[in-house]
Amino acid sequence: MNPDATTGALTAPVGDIAATGLGGAAAPDMSIMGLFLQADWVVKLVVILLLLASFWSWAIIIDKLRRLRRVQVQADQFEEAFWSGNSIDDLYDRIQARPDHPMALVFVAAMREWRRATERLAAPGAALATGLQERISKVMRVALNRELDGLERYLGFLATVGSTAPFVGLFGTVWGIMNSFSSIAISKNTSLSVVAPGIAEALFATALGLVAAIPAVIAYNKLSSDVGRFQGRLEGFADEFSAILSRQVDERRS
Repeated sequence: MNPDATTGALTAPVGDIAATGLGGAAAPDMSIMGLFLQADWVVKLVVILLLLASFWSWAIIIDKLRRLRRVQVQADQFEEAFWSGNSIDDLYDRIQARPDHPMALVFVAAMREWRRATERLAAPGAALATGLQERISKVMRVALNRELDGLERYLGFLATVGSTAPFVGLFGTVWGIMNSFSSIAISKNTSLSVVAPGIAEALFATALGLVAAIPAVIAYNKLSSDVGRFQGRLEGFADEFSAILSRQVDERRS
């Protein structure tokens, strides 16, 4: 008998057994997509909800940052024109058709009320002057609040995502761990290869909840602070412009 043939006959089954024992059982896919595909339907639903919340949060964040930067630049340009010493009537005639930022809208609202009143009565009395100032203050306040509402829109969604996303992710984690324990009870196997995939799926939900929540919380705090500062700037301009119109009322009375 050929010794080589005998050796091959003995070693070949050993190689087959090793391949079956080590490589025959497919290792679980621990990639992000693999974890998602292997997860329970409840965990999948949690992951989808968190992904949607994260994408929508980032869309809001990018839009608000761009809009706040734009209105700040427009406010700088408007204040430069307003305090340049030129006539405010000329400024009004130039922008009243298309006021395209909050400060201009507040200015146009006040000037529109001012012109409406002064065109009707050439010489308003003291009582009328007081009423006119009150009406101007009110229309500026209404315009200011309307513009602030637009800037603050959807910030509440960021606050909601920041406060609830970790708990939604935690729910997915608890559900995934429950499934892992059920798998252990059914298979009666406590090896790491049985437990690890389920635990990884569960922890993935928690990680995704934090990924959605952390940027939302940071952006909400920053955007709220920026809107608050811009609100103070608008209110300061409204007070200054109200004082200017009040002086003009007094001049018309004298």
